[in-house]
Amino acid sequence: MSHAASASSVASPPAAPADAPFVAVSRDGGVATLTLARPAQRNSLSEGMMAALTAALAGLADDPAVRAVVLAAEGPVFSAGHDLKEIQAHRGDADRGRAYFEAVLTRCAALMTAIVRLPQPVIAAVEGMATAAGCQLVASCDLAVAGEKARFCTPGVNIGLFCHTPMVALSRNVARKHAMEMLLLGEWTEAPDALRMGLVNRMVPQGEALAAARAMAQRIAEKSQVPVKLGKAAFYAQAEMGLDDAYAFASQVMTRNMLARDADEGISAVLAKRPAQWEDR
Repeated sequence: MSHAASASSVASPPAAPADAPFVAVSRDGGVATLTLARPAQRNSLSEGMMAALTAALAGLADDPAVRAVVLAAEGPVFSAGHDLKEIQAHRGDADRGRAYFEAVLTRCAALMTAIVRLPQPVIAAVEGMATAAGCQLVASCDLAVAGEKARFCTPGVNIGLFCHTPMVALSRNVARKHAMEMLLLGEWTEAPDALRMGLVNRMVPQGEALAAARAMAQRIAEKSQVPVKLGKAAFYAQAEMGLDDAYAFASQVMTRNMLARDADEGISAVLAKRPAQWEDR
């Protein structure tokens, strides 16, 4: 980890036209890529960005053609977290911003849980900086690939604001002492340390995170979607349970999986030493 976080040295790209999308959506076979497209605003999680990303995820959830999702970003900053200008603009409200702050944080929590609850796996492709709620966004994804120059930070403590909501996702992805170090010190975590801590799954040469994330997504897309979707949902559900309840729950889900056509096909293919033919049922 390095010294206190600052994004001030990163030059802002030209602002996007007012009618440009906050999130660009593209597809390649069974893989959909959602790209945060406000680099001039450091892809901050403004009201507009959160609404656009939440809507984009909702549009993919029930699409059987989408088998995996990659989350990427334009520019040198993956995401700088909440839009502080939007937040400060409500300090003068009659309630000093309380209602607005609660609404924004509720929207942010809904976005993060939408990623976790999306049937398809979501893979973050991180180049540059991911700070505060931007780091939370990475931690909320199922998998993450980082370029070797990527950096992560929960710097709220440096400006009098503990990163309480990023803490939720962070503490569910890395060991407690690693999470507390990031939250209490507010220092940069470089890509090698993020890999060591488990915040990201893989580190690749700078500029190759998107290609690597898409390659992972494509490998997932080639598998039967029955175990992938059942497995993702079950993973997060059992993680909140006690040991006995988790085993009972997992046994029920695995029994359901075993009764699926693709499980029969997969086992039969292994025994017959032939490729399996998936039907996603």
